[in-house]
Amino acid sequence: MSEQQAPAERVAIGISFGNSYSSIAFTSGEGKAEVIANEDGDRQIPSMLSYVEGEELHGQQAKAQLVRNPRNTVAYFRDFIGQEFKSIDPTPAHQSAHPAQHDSTIAFNIRDTEEDKQNAVSISDITARHLKRLRTSASDYLGKDVNAAVITVPTNFSDAQKEALVKSAKEAGLEVLQLISEPVSAVLAYDARPEAKLADKIVVVADLGGTRSDIAVIASRGGIYTILATHHDYEVSGFQLDQVLMDYFAKEFLKKNKSAGDPRENERALAKLKLESEAVKKSLSIGTTANFSVESLVNGIDFQATINRTRYELLANKQIGAFVRLVTHAVEKADLDPLDISEVILAGGNAHTPKIASAIGNAFPESTQVIAPTTFPKAINPSELPVRGAAIQASLIQEFELEDIQQSTHPMVTVTPHLSHAVGVLCISDDESRGVFHAIVDAETPLPVRRTAIIATPKEGGDVLIKLAEGARHIKVTKPEPKPKQEKSKSDSDDDSDDDSEEEEEELREKTWKIGKVLSEAALRGVKKGAKVEVQINIGADLSVNAIFREQGGKGGVRGILQASAQAPNGSA
Repeated sequence: MSEQQAPAERVAIGISFGNSYSSIAFTSGEGKAEVIANEDGDRQIPSMLSYVEGEELHGQQAKAQLVRNPRNTVAYFRDFIGQEFKSIDPTPAHQSAHPAQHDSTIAFNIRDTEEDKQNAVSISDITARHLKRLRTSASDYLGKDVNAAVITVPTNFSDAQKEALVKSAKEAGLEVLQLISEPVSAVLAYDARPEAKLADKIVVVADLGGTRSDIAVIASRGGIYTILATHHDYEVSGFQLDQVLMDYFAKEFLKKNKSAGDPRENERALAKLKLESEAVKKSLSIGTTANFSVESLVNGIDFQATINRTRYELLANKQIGAFVRLVTHAVEKADLDPLDISEVILAGGNAHTPKIASAIGNAFPESTQVIAPTTFPKAINPSELPVRGAAIQASLIQEFELEDIQQSTHPMVTVTPHLSHAVGVLCISDDESRGVFHAIVDAETPLPVRRTAIIATPKEGGDVLIKLAEGARHIKVTKPEPKPKQEKSKSDSDDDSDDDSEEEEEELREKTWKIGKVLSEAALRGVKKGAKVEVQINIGADLSVNAIFREQGGKGGVRGILQASAQAPNGSA
């Protein structure tokens, strides 16, 4: 009997596969996610392939071909995976190889061989070639044959798109351990840091990508992530930020060269204009001024110009405002208030733009932390967030059998009941008719769950009544008292417009609790002055409640058991 060949060692990485850029990462022996640079030294690798006389170019080398070889350069194709031709928007690929219908799928007619003829290369083949190049770069960097990956996908990827991506990855020699949603991967990248403190919170992940905007509202409960709402918009994107710069520089060029023609009406000039405008946008993210310089923009005329950040922000104000509205709309879609949001994480390359972070900050209260390079000193590079989270996930699951991973991530396992209302306690002393509600288990927490909290009792101590109850978040709005109108003299009549421009005091908004159904009551007698009460709550998947109340440091305590009365609504954890 011949000896069986030992299975190859599984070497897994994280892959972030975006429409504009892709990135690869691994987790070091110290458990730290590291982003890998390809052979050109790029950590943000353009998701592009170009073919010149049969030679395949990838990443930045392919992107440079958008000017001189656009019809043999495939770009912005990620969202075409697993879709029918009639359902795609080919607009992003307007300045590169155009997608076309081919049999039952999408293909690109390109010269990818030395022969002087076009071949129809399917979207699945293009994806496999791109993933293979990423795999090769990772293998060369690590000195090992990378053969597995956790790959990020948008939250609105269909099952057909996911299946097509897994198939293409297999053709590229990659075993897909898991497809993880981009916003969850971004949150994981922050929560996996050694200094991170695990806490229940609601996070908004806002990604202003090159071809689309993706917003997700996520409830983080004990390390389990539940997506409460998502919003996607293909009309608000980084391309629009590029466009305002393209229009600005095109107009500046026409001022000095009226007879040369509009560079936006020349295909080659337009490609040059776009590439340099994108570079200017990136420069303005780290500096206050940037230079625009293109050789032979139109009819052999070189063009140079300078723009400062203030001018750029004014030009892009409408687009940035639209992005902020998308974020606040996603919060409303989740039936939440900005006061409910603990953090807003900005992801993607455009998150480097300072104005975007400040505009988002202005839309949320001071209690909400906006995490971006310009607002948070310890912010992770927004472009690297998804791939870092994917690499961390890959390191956690790469030792398991693929079948076990698939069973653990099956909807039958991940879709669990969630609490629709918070559960907490009120501590009431003898001489108080009301107590302060302390939420212990927040709404949207997956079940079953166990939580323990230490609650301060009335300072005087004595007998304390504890009520276990449901609580619903309520936003209390306090309007400022109107200011008394002062009589104006005739000489002041000309200044009415100035008086009208005086800012009125803003209304005060604060988060409070409305007490709902009381689940159980318990009395603790003879509580010491200034003592605290320890409360432990266990809620089963069937909504049964087991609670223990005792004075901190004490033994025994009072136990209450409440049988389930109704099933909680399901949600995806």
